[in-house]
Amino acid sequence: MGELSLDGGVRPIKGALPIAIEAKKAGFQGVILPAANAREAAIVHGLTIYGVEHLREVVDLLKGQPTVQPTVVDIAAEFANSSQSYPVDIADVKGQENIKRAFEIAAAGGHNIILIGPPGAGKTMLAKRLPTILPPLTIDEALETTKIHSVAGKLRKEDSLLSVRPYRSPHHTISDVALVGGGSFPQPGEISLAHNGVLFLDELPEFKRQVLEVLRQPLEDRVVTISRARFTVEYPTSFMLVAAMNPCPCGYYNHPEKECVCAPGVVQKYLNKVSGPLLDRIDIHIEVTPVPFSELSAERPSERSADMRERVIAAREVQQQRYTGTKIHCNAQMGSKDLRAICRIDAAGKALLEKAMERLGLSARAYDRILKVARTIADLAGSADIRTEHLAEAIQYRSLDREGWAG
Repeated sequence: MGELSLDGGVRPIKGALPIAIEAKKAGFQGVILPAANAREAAIVHGLTIYGVEHLREVVDLLKGQPTVQPTVVDIAAEFANSSQSYPVDIADVKGQENIKRAFEIAAAGGHNIILIGPPGAGKTMLAKRLPTILPPLTIDEALETTKIHSVAGKLRKEDSLLSVRPYRSPHHTISDVALVGGGSFPQPGEISLAHNGVLFLDELPEFKRQVLEVLRQPLEDRVVTISRARFTVEYPTSFMLVAAMNPCPCGYYNHPEKECVCAPGVVQKYLNKVSGPLLDRIDIHIEVTPVPFSELSAERPSERSADMRERVIAAREVQQQRYTGTKIHCNAQMGSKDLRAICRIDAAGKALLEKAMERLGLSARAYDRILKVARTIADLAGSADIRTEHLAEAIQYRSLDREGWAG
C-alpha cells in the first residue's frame, strides 16, 4: 500500500490500520507500506510490517535483500506506557462547584450536557476539562478510535495508538458534511472523530439549524450511515455532547449584575434557534454564572481531576455489572424498556416527578432523561434505589425547561 510520487518516494495513505486488520483476516502474512504509516499498522498482531520511504526499498524486499527492518509495536506495552495524562486539570477552575458536580454526573453516566451562561463565565474552560474526568480508554476503545482517525488521515507519524479520549471542538461555521461525514468517498466527520470522547459545540445557536438537525439521529443511534450509489458506510458516533450557549444575543439575560439589553421577544427567538427535539436529547441543562472575585483570588486548593475520575470509574463499574450481557455501557444508553425495569421509583418519587412534569411542561423524552440522570446520581451515591433527593437533583438539571427560560 502507498501513494507513489514521481521521484519514487512512497507517500503516506489514509486508513492503514483498518486495511492491515483486513489483510490479516484475508490471510496475508505481511504488509509493505509507507514508513509514516508503519507504526499504526504494526499494532495488528501477527502481521509483518515493513515501512518504506522509496520504491527502491520495495524492490530490495521483493528480491529478498531487505534494507529495512520490520516495524514492531507491543500493543500492551505501548498502551501502558503511553501518556494518558492531560495538560489541563479541573482543579484549574476556581469555584463553579455546582458545574463540576454536573460534569461528574455527566461523566459517570455518559450524559450529554449543555452549559448556558454569559461570555467569560468559563464554559469553554470547563468543557476542555471534561475528558480529564472520564474513565481511561480501554485497549478495545483505543483501537476503535485509532481506526477512525486512521481512515480520516488524522494520526501523527509518531502515534501508533490513541491513548487519550478525543476532544473535538468544530467552529460554528462548519457544514453538515464536515460534521457528520460524507464526500464522494465518505470520510468520517467530527462526530465520528469524537467517538469514545467529547464533542464540544460552542455558541450552539450560531450553528446552522440544518447542521444541528442532522445531529439528532447519531445522538440517538450512536452510529451514522452515509449512503452513496454504489456503497454504504457506517461510522460509530458514541460521543458525549457538550454544548455551550449564551442565554440571549447580548449574553446577559438572567445575569446577577449586568442588565440584558435585548428587545422583548428576542431572547425566546434566540433560544428557538436550537430545536426542542435536540434539547430533549441533552440530559443535563446547567446555568453557568460568573465566578465572584473572592473565589477567583482564593488560595484554597480545588479538587483534582484524578480524584473526581475515581468516583466516575466506580459508578461506571456499577453500570457495567448492571448491563452485563447487553449492548448498553452506561446509563445514558438505556432504552425505554430498560428504563422501566432499572429506574423504578417509589410513591413519593412519582409524586415529585408528576408535579415537576406538570409545572415545567416536560416532554416524555425529558421524563426519561430525568430518570436516567437520577439513576446515575444514585450510582455515584452508592445507592441501589433511586431516592427522592436523587430525583430532585436530576430535575434541577433541566434549566431550559423552567418557566423563566420558556418565556
